[in-house]
Amino acid sequence: MKANDVLGCVGVATLLLVASAYIPFFGSFVSLLTPLPVIYYSSKLGTDQGVKLVGVTVLFVGLIATLTRSLHLLFLCIEFSLLGLVVSELFRRNLSFGYTILLGTGLMLVIGFVVLAVAGFTRNKTPMEMVLAYLQGSLDHTVEIYRGMGGEEGDPEGARQFVRVMGEILMTIYPALAVIGSGFVVWFNVTVSKVLFRVRNLPYPQFGPMDRWSAPEHLIWAVIGAGFSLFLPVPQIRLIAINVIIVLLTIYFFHGFSILLFFLGKYRVPLWVRVGVYALIMLQQIFAVVLIAAGLFDQWVDLRKIHPKKAK
Repeated sequence: MKANDVLGCVGVATLLLVASAYIPFFGSFVSLLTPLPVIYYSSKLGTDQGVKLVGVTVLFVGLIATLTRSLHLLFLCIEFSLLGLVVSELFRRNLSFGYTILLGTGLMLVIGFVVLAVAGFTRNKTPMEMVLAYLQGSLDHTVEIYRGMGGEEGDPEGARQFVRVMGEILMTIYPALAVIGSGFVVWFNVTVSKVLFRVRNLPYPQFGPMDRWSAPEHLIWAVIGAGFSLFLPVPQIRLIAINVIIVLLTIYFFHGFSILLFFLGKYRVPLWVRVGVYALIMLQQIFAVVLIAAGLFDQWVDLRKIHPKKAK
């Protein structure tokens, strides 16, 4: 293992994590790329060398976290570094795109829970208490911003009502948000690593064209079952059903997005038009609903006509 490899992996990962702590708003998005250097160097040098690089990275970030009293950087480093090792190993097994995201998301959730449990142990808190403290802190920070803008002076009761309602909503759908967030991190790094691997001439898994990806057909029955479960008079079952539906609809959103990519490519839509379409999807929720509906109905209609049996 060369010194350049050590400096490259440790340096890039550290910079990304430090940026997340000191760059407002956009720093959290930058930190999502922390697994990328581990994926690259582990794929390039092998798993054994990748584990050594992760160890050095964790020690270096741990030193910085101790000096700056930012212990959360160490936990983020452990979680994202282990995710990088997991993704690189999944790449070696040449699994399908769907299984790579599924297994990566599942393992990231397990890693996240273990890291959360260890962090809670150092503070004599359970993982759920850690989650509650994080959510409450985020809501309090939002109220502080609202107060700084002079909003609470005119409507203090409205601010308190906002905190209470948002707290209830977030606690209700937190499991779904955790799954979706973990899946997004895995998907983001798998997608971005394709560009890096091609630039560096490293073999990348043959996932096939993304515009032909589809959600598994049997998944529609889970949507139907969860939908009917919402009408059951059992609060625990309804809570589970709500979170299951949110996760499944997110999957069908990406199914619909792959359909959109198919037609944009088929009709050779210019890049500037595509950017405008993507912006509309982010800014107007109605377009996201349309993509979800397209993903759901594609199970029967086959909008792209890429499945001969369905087309017939």
